[in-house]
Amino acid sequence: MSYDLKAVIAGSGLLAAMASGLSSARVVDLKQGLALLPMSDALSDAVADADRPRRTDFWSLAPGFDLVLAEWSKQGPVAYVEAEYFGGVGEENVAVWCDGQLVLGPLHLVEGELPSSEGSPVCRALRVLGVRPGEREDEFAAVGLGRHRNVEGWTGAPT
Repeated sequence: MSYDLKAVIAGSGLLAAMASGLSSARVVDLKQGLALLPMSDALSDAVADADRPRRTDFWSLAPGFDLVLAEWSKQGPVAYVEAEYFGGVGEENVAVWCDGQLVLGPLHLVEGELPSSEGSPVCRALRVLGVRPGEREDEFAAVGLGRHRNVEGWTGAPT
C-alpha cells in the first residue's frame, strides 16, 4: 500500500480564508479544528512564483510558496507537509510557520531512518498546531490524516 500527501495544514477558519482566492484550492476539514489544503499539481502551479528558485529541501513545495505560508502564519500557525510511504517505508518533510517566522523545521525523515524520540516530523508539526494525540493514537491518526491515501483522494479527483 502506498501513501502520498502534499498539503498545507492549519486551523480550518484560517485555511478557508487564505485559500478563498485560489480557484484550484479545496479545503478539507480534519479533526481538532484543523483543515488540510491538498497541494494538487494545479494548485502548485497557481501559487508558484517563477521569479523564485525551487527549494531543494522539499519535493513539491512550489517556488516562493514558503513566503506565502509565512504571510498566512501571521493569522495562526501553518504547516506544510510532505509524506510518501510504500509498504511501510518512506520519507517525510515538514515545516511550520507562526507569526511570519519559521518555528519548526524544515524537518526530514529519510527512507530507512527511524523517527526521533519526539515523533515523526508530521506528528511534531501537528503538535505545534495544537493537536493532542489520543490514548492509542498519535497526532497523525488523531486528526484523521489516514482518511485518504493520496492527494487525489483529498481533492476528490479521480484516482
